[in-house]
Amino acid sequence: MENISKLGKMVFVPILEEGVFRFDCSADAENTTFPTFSFVNTEMRDTPLMSNHKLPSYLPTFECVDEQQIVNLEFPTGTSLYGTGEVSGQLERTGKRVYTWNTDAWGYGSGTTSLYQSHPWVLAILPNGEAFGILADTTKLCEIDLRKELTAKIIAPSYFPVITFGPFASATNVLTSLSHATGTVFMPPRWSLGYHQCRYSYLSDQRVREVAKTFRDKSIPCDVIWMDIDYMDGFRCFTFDKDSFPNPQSLVDDLHETGFKAIWMLDPGIKHEKGYFVYDSGTEKDIWVQTADEEPFVGEVWPGPCVFPDFTQEKARSWWVGLVKEFISNGVDGIWNDMNEPAVFQSVTKTIPASNIHRGDAELGGHQNHSHYHNVYGTLMARSTYQGMKLAEPNKRPFVLTRAGFVGSQRYAATWTGDNQSTWEHLHMSISMVLQLGLSGQPFSGPDIGGFIGNATPKLFARWMGIGAMFPFSRGHSEKGTVDHEPWSFGEECEEVCRLALRRRYRLIPHLYTLFYLAHTKGSPVASPTFFADSKDSQLRTSETSFLLGPLLVYASTVSDLGVHQLQHVLPNGTWMSFDFEDSHPDLPALYLRGGSVIPYGPAHQHIGESNPNDDLSLLVALDGNGKAEGVLFEDDGDGYGYMNGDYLLTTYVAELRSSVITVSISKTEGLWKRPNRRLHVHILLGEGAMVDAWCTDGENVQIVMPSENEVSKLVSVNKNNYKIRMETANSIPDMEDESGSEGIKLPEIPVDIKGGEWALKAVPWIGGRIISTEHLPSGTQWLHSQIEINGYEEYSGTEYRSAGCTEVYTVLDQDVEQTGDIESLQMEGDVGGGLVIERNISISEDNPKVFKIDSSLVARNVGAGSGGYSRLVCLRIHPTFCLLHPSESYVSFTSINGSKHDLLPESGEQLFEGDLRPNGEWVLIDNGLGFGLVNKFSINEVNKCSVTWDSGTVNLELWSQERPVSKQSPLSISHSYEVRRIM
Repeated sequence: MENISKLGKMVFVPILEEGVFRFDCSADAENTTFPTFSFVNTEMRDTPLMSNHKLPSYLPTFECVDEQQIVNLEFPTGTSLYGTGEVSGQLERTGKRVYTWNTDAWGYGSGTTSLYQSHPWVLAILPNGEAFGILADTTKLCEIDLRKELTAKIIAPSYFPVITFGPFASATNVLTSLSHATGTVFMPPRWSLGYHQCRYSYLSDQRVREVAKTFRDKSIPCDVIWMDIDYMDGFRCFTFDKDSFPNPQSLVDDLHETGFKAIWMLDPGIKHEKGYFVYDSGTEKDIWVQTADEEPFVGEVWPGPCVFPDFTQEKARSWWVGLVKEFISNGVDGIWNDMNEPAVFQSVTKTIPASNIHRGDAELGGHQNHSHYHNVYGTLMARSTYQGMKLAEPNKRPFVLTRAGFVGSQRYAATWTGDNQSTWEHLHMSISMVLQLGLSGQPFSGPDIGGFIGNATPKLFARWMGIGAMFPFSRGHSEKGTVDHEPWSFGEECEEVCRLALRRRYRLIPHLYTLFYLAHTKGSPVASPTFFADSKDSQLRTSETSFLLGPLLVYASTVSDLGVHQLQHVLPNGTWMSFDFEDSHPDLPALYLRGGSVIPYGPAHQHIGESNPNDDLSLLVALDGNGKAEGVLFEDDGDGYGYMNGDYLLTTYVAELRSSVITVSISKTEGLWKRPNRRLHVHILLGEGAMVDAWCTDGENVQIVMPSENEVSKLVSVNKNNYKIRMETANSIPDMEDESGSEGIKLPEIPVDIKGGEWALKAVPWIGGRIISTEHLPSGTQWLHSQIEINGYEEYSGTEYRSAGCTEVYTVLDQDVEQTGDIESLQMEGDVGGGLVIERNISISEDNPKVFKIDSSLVARNVGAGSGGYSRLVCLRIHPTFCLLHPSESYVSFTSINGSKHDLLPESGEQLFEGDLRPNGEWVLIDNGLGFGLVNKFSINEVNKCSVTWDSGTVNLELWSQERPVSKQSPLSISHSYEVRRIM
């Protein structure tokens, strides 16, 4: 490695296909890289493409520092950045940073930087609408830093190759090329596109039967019921509770009889218990992940002490495959792999130690510590589960859902967006999260509809079902301790909207199934951002309330008090025809079909098993400006692998307007399937939902006379008016908010004055509880630089700048009012999501009037059972912004724990101090021009990092706690104080 350059441009070779390049730090570095997990096989990545003579359009640079490889790639002005896999927050990722480290992120927020899956991938949409992809082919912890505009920075342990794709004409082309490397999504069984109902947990087979029966009694479509961990005997995988689920085969038989499939959970944590057959067989085969001392690692999860299969070994994967094969004999239709980051309770990292040892197969990378294999552990588990199901029933397509994943996991499993919250923010985020996964190569995903954590309101649940019914994966799920979240749980109005939403989904199953076939065969996304319709339109690039299902545009409202009809719909250029199934409602998304398109749909069955090839087929047709339209329909048995041998029918339908007559016909077909004997119902969209229609036998041409302009105008006007009436007369759904929690003291939105001793402070509880003024009365100096909305004294709940905590409304719990009327202390708290609150007490003591003190804690107030009582990874970050009255005469001075002395000047920029370099309990902001210094004292036992950041006329002196999960028994706290001293 000594011969490897430390800085410069990366060397490259063309690989895979035209437009794809592999970049390495040097030829020597290329020889030191690990086998790939991203690519279908290592040979594809490591074999140069000899016929390609083109040069790459973008050349990344690199720097190697402290065994970290830093890769930078710059883009032209007008570029938008996407991808980075499973991430919360905004769709367009400029300004964001994420870390690829699969994490049990129960209660995550918009600023959480590591979720359950890792996709070290960035998709750039260039100013001209072309697209470009960057893949960091490393399994290790990877920082993807997009905070600098027009720049992608990727940092991970040395050495790893960077693979670039494009520029190509469109994002779809880039994703297709990516799929040639990483593989396409598995072809799902058709039933898995129906609605799924889940709960943590349905506690008995009787309750499962009740839920299934209620769906049928209320005529609400549903195909799948899920069993969470409480079906097990003491949370032991591959077992059933003898009292609550005494006969799983009988339960499954009953479900199958009424058209339901059953999916059961399997976690990686295997109870450490002699006599338990799974533990005993795994111990005999020596397949557990080991500690650095070569003993089986034991960590706490649901069953108590657990060991973990080492899926990097072929013998462990084969062992799991055999267990799954036997498990399927109970009538299991699908398997849910949860907690497979792998998650561990009572651990600061929420996973197994990075020093643990995996005795991996040579082709995977050999013996390595856990930091190397962590991000692919879940994928290897999902792959083994998939293979076990396939071995058990070779003529059925497996359905596996995995929480943890990596690039390529789409080949084996669908995914969901984890333990989200029942809030409007999370409803809004769910759209971008599903789209982002699709832009990163995983098209089969969806959120927990209604939110997993907390109680949805009727309006929130209805709105979420309306949107969630249009996602590739559609499942409702909620945790213990919450109200029931089935579609009928929130009153008749909400129930009816859920029924309409799911009937709409089931009508569109032929279209969705076709999109999945195209995703499986071509690598295209199922759901894509609206800008896919016009990638040059910069306004569409940040659209977060609409998305495409092929040529079908779904436009939703995520604002609680505005129905979809009350929004201004921003549509891509071209012709877009609105339509519905006479099911429009303020809480359901609006639907549009792009001009030039044909999409198929069918009857709204109660479950997909009710459908058959001879059902009436309908086509929606939207002509383009040239009077033409085209679309495809894929059909097969809905399961099995006959389609790979030609047992399918792929039909291309076309429509053309000539001399006021529209002819709809079949232009081409593929496959050996005989066309079903069925009627075809064709609908020509005219605008505002108006249409003309005709019937024929599928396979025959049908001609429809186009109405005159006057007739079209009348039809459009009537339909527009009917739509208006339908929206205005729709039964409104209440939006009763949860009133639980502290009421606090009701205050007007004016700053609260805290005054005592030498200090006069102002705080604004309604915007992050921030302090906006710290006036030192004897010197007449103002130390904070602040506006009401930003800066001043802020606190965050994460390591990222302005993460949750700095903008929320804080509740005032108590205030100490003196006889003079002055407030000398203020106690308040702010809900930062995921069951967490920041508690803050600001006080000026009579015993020490020179000092004001701030005691802050990040507390687990209501962390649910879904996380084992532990929150997501959090950090209490104190972020005050101080003003510099005399910048050239100001500096920060302190003595470190190790005794070293530091004087930091404004030109030193940003500096971070950890370990023994931290200030030894105090640091001072000195202004020689004033002759005063502001002293900040704190406990080094509570502060894990200190940072100093200088800016124009300001400086931040930050205190950071540890980053770890918190429980009710283990909050994160920082108590610190400020006083002014005269500097001699």
